Amino acid sequence: MSSLEQLGAEINACRRCPRLVEWREARAAHPPRRYRGEAYWARPLEGFGDPAARLAIVGLAPAAHGANRTGRMFTGDRSGEWLYAALHRAGLANRPASEGRGDGLRLEGAYLTAVVRCAPPANRPAPAERDNCLPYLERELSLLGECRAILALGAFAWDGALRALRGLGAEAPRPKPRFGHGAEARVGRWEMVGCYHPSQQNTFTGRLTEPMLDAAIGRARDLAG
Repeated sequence: MSSLEQLGAEINACRRCPRLVEWREARAAHPPRRYRGEAYWARPLEGFGDPAARLAIVGLAPAAHGANRTGRMFTGDRSGEWLYAALHRAGLANRPASEGRGDGLRLEGAYLTAVVRCAPPANRPAPAERDNCLPYLERELSLLGECRAILALGAFAWDGALRALRGLGAEAPRPKPRFGHGAEARVGRWEMVGCYHPSQQNTFTGRLTEPMLDAAIGRARDLAG
């Protein structure tokens, strides 16, 4: 097993946060009607993508009936549909859709991960739960030796990525860089780019459009080199 695979196995077995363990397993035991009969992943999720990626894309956490069901980051919900289609348009994915483990999808030059690895109630992890998970993100970023840029999907991911980079010894600018769509910051060897999260709340209201998402991914890809 590679170091990333070993880390992934450790993440999959994590039970550090009792509230999140109970929530993720309860969603699997009592799914909505449209998913009844499906076998849920219902475990923490490792990152997914190219081990030689120059771009890391960081989200908040798995969705209760998305990645918590399918077993792959950003897979099984509308957010993932938007993101993988955009990655394909950017030349970073070999196909425009992610269905689940074993579907043949590959990322080329990109790696998807999250600050928190279990689906949290109301998509709101507690600070202690975030802090329990941050070492996993730190270790992933340290193992992605070619990574030079980070695209943060939302303010929570922006803050979490900054915390992880500081944990790796990177000196963040002062004052702390503020999140915004299109925000940029240099932190150690990494260039950070902010992007609104492709949640239904943002995409349905037009706060985030496909051209905006494409532009953010393109900018982060270009900064990655």
